[in-house]
Amino acid sequence: MNLDAVRTFVTAADAGRFQDAAAELSVTQQAVSKRIAGLEQDLGVRLFARTARGARLTVDGQAFLPHARALLQAEERAAASVRPGSRALRVDVIGRQLAPAGLLRDFHRAHPHTELDVVTLFDADEAIAAVRSGAVDASFRALTQPARQLPDGVEAARVFDEPLQLLTGPGHAFANARAVTLGRLAGHRIWMPGVVTGTEWGAYYDDLAEAFGLTIDTIGPDFGIEPLLDAIADSAEPATLVGEQTRLVWPAGHDLRRIPLHGPTPVYPHSLVWHAGNPHPALTALRAHLGTARAGGPDSGAWVPRWAAGETSGPR
Repeated sequence: MNLDAVRTFVTAADAGRFQDAAAELSVTQQAVSKRIAGLEQDLGVRLFARTARGARLTVDGQAFLPHARALLQAEERAAASVRPGSRALRVDVIGRQLAPAGLLRDFHRAHPHTELDVVTLFDADEAIAAVRSGAVDASFRALTQPARQLPDGVEAARVFDEPLQLLTGPGHAFANARAVTLGRLAGHRIWMPGVVTGTEWGAYYDDLAEAFGLTIDTIGPDFGIEPLLDAIADSAEPATLVGEQTRLVWPAGHDLRRIPLHGPTPVYPHSLVWHAGNPHPALTALRAHLGTARAGGPDSGAWVPRWAAGETSGPR
């Protein structure tokens, strides 16, 4: 199987548009289309359904995606096996639009000669296993289990408490509010189709909903952030919650509003996870950077789940 075509497929699946995949791979859009068409011909199935708004994975494409990722990981492991000590620092950031990616970008600006491989694993269990095995050097995660319950050799420290914001369309009841208290959100629909039961972010939002009597609706297919923004812009009813540092871009006509939450301020507790025996020199630099140059969350008047309340910010 042509691994360049597999890599192009994974990049296009993550990007959602062939044009964006072409930019990330530094090739033409025509080359992306040709590679994927060749892969589809080899497999005998359609991997993408082309639409006016981009490219959507077919059922076959969704089934093939985890195996395609595994192929690329196997390729990387094979290459790394013959160049020990020379690979880039590999860090899991959950999502490329979320706050941990911003923290890693800040680190790279401060250490521009450090080579980085940025990956996005699914949940904390997968990330911790990858850290333990050495597949990744570090991961940014919210940890629902105490540090003392992590596998032998795996360590963690809270590095950033990120305030949450309410994101609404222009017709929402709170669209013109300068700030909203959590208590006032009770009875209002908060739509978050990307929340998955059993994940660390699922546990966070379950606890938040229970603590403040919120209605967090996770029903509905998760088509990604852009369709969610479209739905919120077009309706006066649902709103959603986003991290203060989450990078969002929407059409000017959407007129979406990001509204701070107070009384208390809910913060999402990001921790850095690493293996104590990992010798990568850039890992030490990353931990030091997060301890001295990190953006700080609120020190008081903040809410975190019970499982995070006993943790403190800053690398140990």
